Amino acid sequence: MHPRRLTRPFHRSQTVRWLARALAVALAVVGLAGAEGGQVSLQPKEPLLRTPWTAQVSTTRPLPEYPRPQLVRPEWLNLNGPWQFQAAGSGDAVPVRRTLRETVLVPFPVESALSGVARHEAAMWYRRTFTLPAGWTGRRVLLHFGAVDTVAAVYVNGRPVGTHRGGYDAFSFDITPQLVRGVNEVIVHVLDDTGEGGAPVGKQRLEPSGIFYAASSGIWQTVWLEPVAATHVSRLTLTPDVPGRALRATVQGTGQGRVHLTAKAGATVVGTATGELGQEIRLPVPAAHLWSPDDPFLYTLTVTVEQGGRTVDRVQSYFGMRSIGLATVNGWTRPVLNGKFVFQLGTLDQGYWPDGLYTAPTDDALKFDLVKHKELGFNMVRKHIKVEPQRWYYWADKLGLLVWQDMPSMMTELPVTPGAANEFVREYRRIIDQHRSSPAIVTWVNQNEGWGQFAQAPLAEAVRRWDPSRLVNNMSGINCCGARDGGNGDLADWHVYVGPSSPSPSARRAAVLGEFGGLGLRTPGHEWSPATSFSYEMQDTAADLNRRYLGLIGSLRPMIANAGLSAAIYTEITDVEGEVNGLLTYDRQVLKVDAARVRAAHRALIAASGAPSTRVPIRPGPVALGVPGGASFLLYTADPLQYGPLPASASVTDLLGATLVSVPGLADPTCTSFRSARDPQSYLRHRESLLHVEADDVTSLGFRQDATFCPQRSADGAGVTLVSYNFRAAAIRRYQGTLWLADPGGTQPWDGGSTYTRDVTWTIGAPPKP
Repeated sequence: MHPRRLTRPFHRSQTVRWLARALAVALAVVGLAGAEGGQVSLQPKEPLLRTPWTAQVSTTRPLPEYPRPQLVRPEWLNLNGPWQFQAAGSGDAVPVRRTLRETVLVPFPVESALSGVARHEAAMWYRRTFTLPAGWTGRRVLLHFGAVDTVAAVYVNGRPVGTHRGGYDAFSFDITPQLVRGVNEVIVHVLDDTGEGGAPVGKQRLEPSGIFYAASSGIWQTVWLEPVAATHVSRLTLTPDVPGRALRATVQGTGQGRVHLTAKAGATVVGTATGELGQEIRLPVPAAHLWSPDDPFLYTLTVTVEQGGRTVDRVQSYFGMRSIGLATVNGWTRPVLNGKFVFQLGTLDQGYWPDGLYTAPTDDALKFDLVKHKELGFNMVRKHIKVEPQRWYYWADKLGLLVWQDMPSMMTELPVTPGAANEFVREYRRIIDQHRSSPAIVTWVNQNEGWGQFAQAPLAEAVRRWDPSRLVNNMSGINCCGARDGGNGDLADWHVYVGPSSPSPSARRAAVLGEFGGLGLRTPGHEWSPATSFSYEMQDTAADLNRRYLGLIGSLRPMIANAGLSAAIYTEITDVEGEVNGLLTYDRQVLKVDAARVRAAHRALIAASGAPSTRVPIRPGPVALGVPGGASFLLYTADPLQYGPLPASASVTDLLGATLVSVPGLADPTCTSFRSARDPQSYLRHRESLLHVEADDVTSLGFRQDATFCPQRSADGAGVTLVSYNFRAAAIRRYQGTLWLADPGGTQPWDGGSTYTRDVTWTIGAPPKP
């Protein structure tokens, strides 16, 4: 089977009527007549790879969509487009009323081809001019930035209006005192050392390679102006309370005023409430239509602020009614959505683009990856080490995808100073506050694989205080790369490549596979760096990729029922720079897998969420592992271990060599370990894919895991299969006279094949007697 070329981006009408009306008015106001700029001509650069949207990027008004879908006002002025630009020196004066040497296309990072600059600068100036619409007279004017990496100092008409530090959260300034009649000038000075100073940086690097990518410096999200009253709404915090049949809403704002809330389902009013700015208001939502990936229903919300009986501000928003938490389901600790366990299956989504780097070229492009998740049958996405523009979360809310949101990490190569840790916490708190009203977000992921790790347990507790309505993952990849598990939070999260595998859930934490897979397929003509392309396991053809991928998905199924696995995240949705382990190429032009087969496998896996366990308990004591239908046994009279019949006149030594002692699992007491009957210090364990009986340090985590097996009913029902604790897709297999740890979908000679089920089936019986 050959990869299928995507000839055009996927489009689907998903417009909410109220938002469409608001945006139509907004776009009418946004005309560039009021944002003239006076820039020198823009010289676009050619990206290494073109996406289907590269040619659609306007060089005068890119990304014209309203940038804040959960707090919409009809009037605004988009400042995206050509800005003057130049590198900044350490002693530069603010270049007031001076023409800068170059032009940059905002809001694309300066390293991106779409910016027209296509190089890194550690310090830079941005400049443009604008004229306010006549109808804004007498109101306050706010200048909004979606995100600037990393430190932005803003000047209007030569006067400073404020400084912001942090590359992943939105910020605003009231620039009313600095405005003049007619043409106004805005200048932004940006510093970005790409993490060298300890700021959260994600996967950005000045010298990208491997799993780290190009830097994305400067203004990288929409810049815009908005007129408001002196008393106005600045933020909405919307928390669904499903058991209480209400929405808990806090309307933050300036000044004092009476707040009125109206919730609608379509044209039908379902609830109203009143309260004060800054105070939590309970908005009744009786018989709520619950939000879920299969039914992502959104209510509309109108918020008005009154003073003295006069409306001074009105904004439109939306919300979803859903609950997320932990519960015990069939003996396992599980995440439950709306009170039900549904297996969460998604991909690692890193949000990089070959033409725009951190910034998607268009809103259709921003939406595209989420649409592909839905088309492929996923119900979740992990936004990895990056925070997206607010419109990305709107599309996740509207399309119906659960979101695990990572906090971008600090540099892995640098020690974490107290100042850097404090900055990380401050920025993380702002990110949570800005995105906490999205119903799609169900999990905050604090840290990843120990990168820039610090205060794991206290940080998880802080996030729980900030937002008790969601799950908290204190560390994704607690088994990897020197990560230190804080021991708290709601999830025990492993990374296993290629995998899959699963940690064990506890009474307080569900078991999740935060990363697995990484199967690669090179696609000539669609690679960022052909000379350095890599993956965790390269496949030769699309047919090989489909077979191997579907095998991995199939291996997850018994882990749900028998290991308590509750979520799995495949690496990854698209190739990224040198990584070619995406389901799509980096340019989003080629889908590498068979969409119909993959979707069917995903939907079947999710549907099996409630399948009963096939775990088989083994009573402690002496046992023999036998071959069904014969008189052959697992024998440990030689190393590596073998299987076969006992000699006709078996000695005591021979009999002991076929006898093991079942004990509670060294790594997990709900599983089993097998101790030698001849040496109580030795255990059956796997090492380098072969089975051995060895003495080792039982205090070693690695040995305990290697020596723990979780018996489950065999697929043919003829006995049990002894599944590895730390490689949950693999089991003890008889192969060519020797015992191996074998994976049904693996690539080694002892993996898979037509006799796999038979070869991993054992009987558990009494030891042989003389």
